[in-house]
Amino acid sequence: MYRVSKPHAWSCDNTRCCGVTMVELLVTLAILSILAAVAMPYAETVATRGKETELRRVLRDMRVAIDRFNDDYRAGRMSRLAAGASENGYPRDMQVLVDGVESSAAAGGKLRYLRRIPADPFAERRGPAAQQWQWRGYGDDADTVIWNGKDVYDVHSASPRSGLDGSPYAQW
Repeated sequence: MYRVSKPHAWSCDNTRCCGVTMVELLVTLAILSILAAVAMPYAETVATRGKETELRRVLRDMRVAIDRFNDDYRAGRMSRLAAGASENGYPRDMQVLVDGVESSAAAGGKLRYLRRIPADPFAERRGPAAQQWQWRGYGDDADTVIWNGKDVYDVHSASPRSGLDGSPYAQW
């Protein structure tokens, strides 16, 4: 024997169709779009902050490598006639830090300071990583943008953009 049960209050009966109304659907979409509009700038800020952290790390690594090169030159751990060193003890270009220089006769071997020249996270131009940076030589003025081509004393980003704190990346 079949037993017919009463429909629940939330279930559909034959006289009325179940579903969501157009108004409910529009309200839901409006709420989701507001949440997305709030979340997008935050996500962009988080991504930019990550790139800024990477830029700081890369600049620190390259500057430490330049300083270690100069320290080794001054301490006599490399030949004063080393092909990659300038007369004041700084590398002639950044590729010298990757390729290395011959150490002094007592130490033997090659001294290397970087595995590769890292890429600038904010680089506008693509291509070799060495072309994404601006170099400053020992004899250059502090605010110059033209490298003397004799040695590398400092490095900074070539990006025209500014950081979250408002300072240009080229001044970091």
